[in-house]
Amino acid sequence: MPRFDKYIHLTDTHLVKDAGTLYGLNPKQRLLQAVEHINRHHADARGAFITGDLTHNGHDNAYAHLRECLDTLQMPVYPILGNHDSRANFQQNFPLIQRDAHGFVQYVVELEQHTAIFLDTNEPGVHWGVFCQQRAQWLRAALEKASKPVLLFMHHPFFPIGITSMDHISLRDTRPFEAAIAGLESRIAHCFFGHIHRPIFGTFRGMPYSTLRSTNHHVALVLQDQSLDIVGKNENPQYGVLLLGGTQVLLHLEDYIDSGEHFILGG
Repeated sequence: MPRFDKYIHLTDTHLVKDAGTLYGLNPKQRLLQAVEHINRHHADARGAFITGDLTHNGHDNAYAHLRECLDTLQMPVYPILGNHDSRANFQQNFPLIQRDAHGFVQYVVELEQHTAIFLDTNEPGVHWGVFCQQRAQWLRAALEKASKPVLLFMHHPFFPIGITSMDHISLRDTRPFEAAIAGLESRIAHCFFGHIHRPIFGTFRGMPYSTLRSTNHHVALVLQDQSLDIVGKNENPQYGVLLLGGTQVLLHLEDYIDSGEHFILGG
C-alpha cells in the first residue's frame, strides 16, 4: 500500500461583512460547519488549501470573521486570493502568508512528497483572472527549482470549462502563464482551482486538474449558453479530501451537510 499524506481542499468561502447572508445563505455558518466536520472526521490532515474568493467584497471585517473560523481548524491553512478578494485587507489580516518580491500573494510550501505552489490571479477592479509577466517569472523560477512533483493552486482556471459565463471571467490572457510552464508541464502533477463553484475534473495539455463546489453558493450546469448571465443554484456545499502519494494524487469530495445516514450494503 502506498503511503498517503492527507490534506483538505476548500474553495470560495465568500464571507461577508458582519457575518451576514449572501444569496439567502450564511457563508460564515456554512464554513464553520465545514470546519467542524473536518475536525471531527479528518483531524489527521496535515493542512488545508483554500483556492480564493475568501470573502465576497474584500471587507476587512469579513477577513476578521474568516480568521475566526480558520483559527478553530486543527491544521495549518494555506489560502490564496480570488477576484472577490482585497489584497491589502487580506494581508492585514493574514500577515504571515508569504508574498513575492512584487507584493503578490504567491508562495511555495514543501510538502512531504510534493511541492505546492500558490499563485495570485487577483486584479483589482475586474472579475476575470490576470497573471502578468512579473507573476509568470516568479512561477517559472519556482517550477525550475522544484525537485518534487508540483501541485499548483490558483483561483482562475487557465482553460475553458464549457460554461460560457464563467469562461468569460476566467484567466483572460493566458500567454504569460503558458510561457511560464512551457516545457515544464511534466513537473505539474495536478492543478487545483476555484472560481467555478462546481465539481470539475479533467486534463489540459496532459496536466490533470480539479475543482469543487463552494462552501456557500453554486453555479448551475448551463453549458454553451451564449448569455453571460451567471446562473446560480443552491446545492450541497463541499470540501475535498486530498490524499497524496509519491506517484498518485487522489481526491475525494465530501458533501459535508448531507443528512443521509450511513448503512451497510447487502450482497
